[in-house]
Amino acid sequence: MPIQDPEKQRIAQQHLLYVKICRRCGARNSIKAEKCRRCRSKNLRPKRRELRR
Repeated sequence: MPIQDPEKQRIAQQHLLYVKICRRCGARNSIKAEKCRRCRSKNLRPKRRELRR
């Protein structure tokens, strides 16, 4: 069931797409993170936001 309300859709996208991924263990971290919450590595990347085909 898709979300119809644009404000709720924006909030959902913010939570799902705007995160950092640890290159070492694959954990999801907040966008403001400097270190991984799980393995404490500093090797983080932003999550890819474009659609794959």
